Amino acid sequence: MPYTRRRFSRIAAGAVASASCFTAAAPRIDSRVRGVQLGVQSYSFRDMPVDKAIQAMADIGIGVCEMSQGHVEPQKVPREELRKWRLSVPLDEFRKLGQKFRKAGVDLYAFNYSFKDDFTDEEIDRGFQMARALGARAITASANVSTAGRIDTYAQRYKIRVGMHNHSNIKANEFATPDDFAAARKGRSRYIAINLDIGHFTAANFDAVQYLAEHHADIVTLHIKDRKRNQGANVAFGEGDSPIKQVLHLLRDRKLKIPANIEYEYKGADTVAEVRKCFEYCKQALT
Repeated sequence: MPYTRRRFSRIAAGAVASASCFTAAAPRIDSRVRGVQLGVQSYSFRDMPVDKAIQAMADIGIGVCEMSQGHVEPQKVPREELRKWRLSVPLDEFRKLGQKFRKAGVDLYAFNYSFKDDFTDEEIDRGFQMARALGARAITASANVSTAGRIDTYAQRYKIRVGMHNHSNIKANEFATPDDFAAARKGRSRYIAINLDIGHFTAANFDAVQYLAEHHADIVTLHIKDRKRNQGANVAFGEGDSPIKQVLHLLRDRKLKIPANIEYEYKGADTVAEVRKCFEYCKQALT
């Protein structure tokens, strides 16, 4: 079925209606532990619609979210149809979604919107408009290195920092290595920043603790996941080589105000149960 503006409006309206279980005066959920802000990437709940994902965050007790664009954009549609949707969808729908997070007591800290080389300038601009409408204070992006200059123009205009997200596969024009981050940021403003995924960084055989210690001022968010080195698999927290505890301790000991967002990617039986396990692991590591 085509993902038209009317269809999006119906879905968003239904989502708002289903949010009636959240009281308008819901207090902010405090998921800080020893000063470390624990949050979640909504991609962790990729098997459920956004309203159920928000309910799951509230039930688990996670008060900060980095929302994946997959929770708002039409999926598996032709590129031009997606472009048309991005440029035409009413921004009021994003304001409603942002309000929904706040009603649940969840701070929508960042919006994941992955700028690519084939994005038009209008699409880039639209991503910042969406983030502002949501009430997000940062954008994260699995972008191309060569797109950083165009992104920076709009980041400075909107005064929203963009954290470039790394993966583990080392490819030209993709983010994976410290040099990739450096190349994107060279000659750019402070608004071109870093979203360090410690699982992917570890799988690519880099030291996430050292990188965080040296570049924390440039990091807007962390993705917390566990992976094996040498391009190894995603595994349950505590079973891989990612220095999760050391990273959390560094945030705690240096009083760094960088959200540590859980990203559940390994195979598990129940999404909510597994995210809860990840959250408990992080809390125990800090206490």
